[in-house]
Amino acid sequence: MHSLSHKTNPNKVKFLQMLKKGTTLYSILTGSCPKCHEEDMYQDKNPYHLNNIYKMNDNCSQCGLHYKIEPSFFYGAMYVSYGLTVGIGVAAFIIAHFFIGLDLIKSFAAIIIALIGLMPVTARIARNIYINIFVHYDKDAVKNKNKI
Repeated sequence: MHSLSHKTNPNKVKFLQMLKKGTTLYSILTGSCPKCHEEDMYQDKNPYHLNNIYKMNDNCSQCGLHYKIEPSFFYGAMYVSYGLTVGIGVAAFIIAHFFIGLDLIKSFAAIIIALIGLMPVTARIARNIYINIFVHYDKDAVKNKNKI
């Protein structure tokens, strides 16, 4: 029987630590409450259920955070969404044109397909990024809510 020694890649460990509960990236990628990370902000986790894409809970039942910090709060997420879609468009073009070797027309078609296909995810991620700019993780948020 062979003894396999498993060495952990330090870069992989650092990446996985960025995805742990308590990090901003965790909240952004999971759509969880940015303050306590205990509950989903969205009523429906699947962004491809288009009728429910923007339906959010009003408050976090765990820490009490009110998600819509002020009226029309998430309008600012449009600017984040713009940046995300530019990045996706550039990446789609580079992959289609330089790696796959498609001509310009087909490469631009790839951009359109990528943007339409990823629109629900982009919309959610933009909202998640935007609220995480203003609300930060508090490991004691649930305990503090229960004390009140």
